[in-house]
Amino acid sequence: MSDTKDKKPLSLSGSSKLEMKRPGEAAGQVRQSFSHGRSKTVTVEVKKKRGAGAPRKQTLAEAVAVRMPPEAKAAPAPLVPPAEPADKDNKGRVVLKALTDDEKATRARALEGSKIASVEARKKAQEDASRRIDEEARLAVEREAAEKREAAEAERKRVEEASRKKAAAAAAVRLGEPETEEEADARQPKPGVRPEIKRPTPPRPRAGERRRGGKMTMSQALDDRERTRSLAAVRRQREREKRQARTGESEAPKKVFREVAIPDSITVQELANRMTERGVDVIRSLMKMGVMATVDQAIDTETAEIIVTEFGHTPNLVSSADVEIGFRAGDSNDDEGDLALRAPIVTVMGHVDHGKTSLLDALRTTDVVSGEAGGITQHIGAYQVTMASGGKITFLDTPGHEAFTTMRARGATVTDIVVLVVAGDDGIMPQTVEAINHAKAAETPIIVAINKMDRPDADADRVRRDLLQHDLVVEELGGEVIAVEVSATEKTGLDRLEELIVLQAELLELKANPNRSAEGVVIEAKLDHGRGAVATTLIQRGTLRLGDIVVAGTEWGKVRAMVDDHGNQINELHPGEPAEVLGLNGAPAAGDELGVVDSEARAREITSFRAGEARDKDVASAATARGSLEDMFTKISEGDTNLFPVIIKADVQGSLEAIRGALEKLSTDEVAISVVHGAVGGINESDVTLAAASGALMIGFGVRANAQARDRAKRDKLEVRYYSVIYNLVDEMKDILSGMLEPAIKETSLGQARIKQVFAVSKVGKVAGCEVIEGTVRRGAKARLLRDDVVVHEGVLGKLKHFKDDAREVRSGSECGIGLESYQDYHEGDIIEVYEVEEIARTL
Repeated sequence: MSDTKDKKPLSLSGSSKLEMKRPGEAAGQVRQSFSHGRSKTVTVEVKKKRGAGAPRKQTLAEAVAVRMPPEAKAAPAPLVPPAEPADKDNKGRVVLKALTDDEKATRARALEGSKIASVEARKKAQEDASRRIDEEARLAVEREAAEKREAAEAERKRVEEASRKKAAAAAAVRLGEPETEEEADARQPKPGVRPEIKRPTPPRPRAGERRRGGKMTMSQALDDRERTRSLAAVRRQREREKRQARTGESEAPKKVFREVAIPDSITVQELANRMTERGVDVIRSLMKMGVMATVDQAIDTETAEIIVTEFGHTPNLVSSADVEIGFRAGDSNDDEGDLALRAPIVTVMGHVDHGKTSLLDALRTTDVVSGEAGGITQHIGAYQVTMASGGKITFLDTPGHEAFTTMRARGATVTDIVVLVVAGDDGIMPQTVEAINHAKAAETPIIVAINKMDRPDADADRVRRDLLQHDLVVEELGGEVIAVEVSATEKTGLDRLEELIVLQAELLELKANPNRSAEGVVIEAKLDHGRGAVATTLIQRGTLRLGDIVVAGTEWGKVRAMVDDHGNQINELHPGEPAEVLGLNGAPAAGDELGVVDSEARAREITSFRAGEARDKDVASAATARGSLEDMFTKISEGDTNLFPVIIKADVQGSLEAIRGALEKLSTDEVAISVVHGAVGGINESDVTLAAASGALMIGFGVRANAQARDRAKRDKLEVRYYSVIYNLVDEMKDILSGMLEPAIKETSLGQARIKQVFAVSKVGKVAGCEVIEGTVRRGAKARLLRDDVVVHEGVLGKLKHFKDDAREVRSGSECGIGLESYQDYHEGDIIEVYEVEEIARTL
């Protein structure tokens, strides 16, 4: 109760404000409230005010407290448990109450925490003060550096201005104009005056506008009101000014002159990009030259060179064909010491069924003929024969059928020696003459092998005499052409033939450098199921190894495997050796040159250029043949020409070429074969779909259709014809075209009759009374009425009477009555010619 009575009510001071007195004004107790309804009374210490005297020196603690951050100042002091109120004795004296151990421990912990917090606050305040001092020092250094840069920039501008005025004064003196005193004074820099450098300040946004932030919307972009510069733009400008002041660069960048590569054709925009000029400026220059072009339009090399020179750059004319420079270097870069002897490449040529492949079988002691359909060679086979002496000869076996002209020409081009096989019983035949012409065109030595000398009707002397008609004079007749008599079945004369080939190779001195990148030619190419594109390749120089990146025509790839003519896998392919190369991304064309490049990028560059050239060539050939094609389609639409479409899938590229050429030869003005699609590989479902859509005949040469293609062909009722011998295919296509030809009309005259008198018969009309003057007049035959040797009417002899009786025919010397169907305008003296028409089937 005493505590309650001693408490005074809370009231306002004299200023009518609710406030607490400052420390030291009066002593008192403050009651502290805690959570859960707890409260304690705390005695407030009374401090007296310091008297007004001399200001004392600030202590380190006070200085630290001043620099303390607000959050450190606002942190509350650790809570110290208030002291328990003292008890009083009977005399009113204060008796101190003893503290318990728990209270002592609590007070000790509170004091320790207070000390730790005080030390941490002091340390943090010192760190902040140190950072602030460092920041002020750094800013001072930067300000001093900026002032120095500004002074240097002002000095540089002053010197430049003085130099300019001096040069202007000198020019005025040279021109005879006196310089005024004011101009002279103006040229002299004033001492102690530094030109002021004004920095561009960003414009402030107008009232009511805010600076744009974030992405620009369409409405903002289309707004016509003036937009303020962004903070990023201002910042970039300031950085640019600082960089220019630091490096001493001028405001306008210097123009860089370049060497500009100009290809065969280049667009205006591409030319501008290579010169780093604006496309508008290039178009303006072209317009001055009288050339109207857009940025996407291509210009020629001469115009581009003039434009590049006008802009001050250096033109460098390059051709798109330069990508092939160095692809096949030939033997020009080889030193004589690097060359080594290589195996001769011998091509066996001749007429079909004259024993070319049989002769090779005898040399290789193998049976290749049994593997060829129909007993004829339809592919260029490449084989290598090792003789008893250890030497090697590479043989190329070419087809002899007339359809394989291109393949024979290809074989004669890549060969060193041509062995012309002539059958002793047949002599010189058409394909023999063609082989001779190919060998002469390639300037290749010829060795004549007179085969089938085991037959009784073989005559070697007749063959030698027949060769004279084609400018081939054998040694027996005083010439230089070597002829040897052989028999493939009896294996006679083969040793002599090998000796002559080796002798001829020694005279030619066939050498190649094996220590270089491989170069060769593709003899044949095909798509093999499971192995991909397979190219039969003959290496002419260098060595081909596994992993080499090769380019063949428009195809390229990395060599994955090589298989020789005996089916063995090899790791290297030397000059003069043939093998099947696997790894190309597609089947190249037979006859394409093969070479090794250093990288895949180089391979892609060459093949893309060649593919573009092939497309341009196809477009040009199509444009050239457009007139003939339009004429042909016009004839087809008018019914004058019948078109027979076909789709061809062949096993190898050479067979496809031969079939195309043979079918083109069958076409005439009346009937023609159109090859809708031709490719290498088996027949798939898409081929059948294309054949069904175009109404074409599906032809498979040496290939078959897969299961899906067979089902689709059966469902669409499409005929698929398979062939393995080319002359069977050509004969059947010839028969089909022959059936499409209009039959020939053969007219046979039967007789003539002269009209002597015209009779009018009731219910019948007019009837011509005639006398048969030649042959026989037959009822139902065709007849024409001649008046003064001019055909007046053609029709059918409908009525024929001998006196009053109907007659089937009336012979010469008799009189008869004749009536033509649907015609009655007869005159005396007219001639009626009776004939019959016969249709005869035509053949190509």
